[in-house]
Amino acid sequence: MTRIITLSTDFGTEDPYVGVMKGVILGINPGVRLVDLTHSVGAQQVLEGSFLLGTAFSYFTEGTIHLAVVDPGVGSSRRALAVEAGGYYFVAPDNGLLTHVLAEFGHMARGSGDRPILTDIGNGVRAFSLTNPDYWLHPVSSTFHGRDVFSPIAAHLSLGIGLEELGEEVSSLLVFPLERPGREGGTISGRVIHIDHFGNLVTDIRIGDFPDEPVDVLIAGRVIHGLSSFYADAGVSDDVPLLAIAGSTGYLDIAVRNGNAARFLRVTPGAPVQVVVSRGR
Repeated sequence: MTRIITLSTDFGTEDPYVGVMKGVILGINPGVRLVDLTHSVGAQQVLEGSFLLGTAFSYFTEGTIHLAVVDPGVGSSRRALAVEAGGYYFVAPDNGLLTHVLAEFGHMARGSGDRPILTDIGNGVRAFSLTNPDYWLHPVSSTFHGRDVFSPIAAHLSLGIGLEELGEEVSSLLVFPLERPGREGGTISGRVIHIDHFGNLVTDIRIGDFPDEPVDVLIAGRVIHGLSSFYADAGVSDDVPLLAIAGSTGYLDIAVRNGNAARFLRVTPGAPVQVVVSRGR
């Protein structure tokens, strides 16, 4: 069976970085199938990259190798990892990039704040620090481990190399604390975690956490009454057809019909969002 390797980075597509990574992989395993998951993660936005990977990886067949590089600590003492979880493989820096993946398998960091915390793993998750240089590309650049370490490791995994060959097994990884959006009375408080290509604002508020009552969504001084069923579901007479909708990932999205919500609202990832029970409607 042909193995699949997906690639997720913050490299963009203007430069040759992604193409070079693919060249390294294909030089080791010409028969592998490569899939670009995304190269539009915000520069150095590890938590955003974690969210996108965590909401996408399970749509691939088991055995898929997910290669993810959002690595502001490249060249430092941060570890490089190969992880097996739920029949999937992940190759990534140990900087919290696998947070949302690990959360799907019950591994959550205990604590709060915006920095990753060393967290014990287990329950079917195996992780290895990539300490065996036999499977790297040499010489190793201090600024491009995506090419020289992560890509060749993913390629060798696609050829059936065992995780044990790649380095030493580890029992803990860096994981961001994922606090569920706060709920107080009839109000859920969350934030924007990703802005997609269309300017839609993806929040960290799960639709499944909504109360069984009509709601309003508050963001950037605007109030959106209720949830829309689809992106075109906004009144044509509205000055700005701003809407809230259940996104494809199961989280609350905020959009502008035929427009760009991020540009209109002038918000960036991290912007606060509230869902409140409607009063008097």
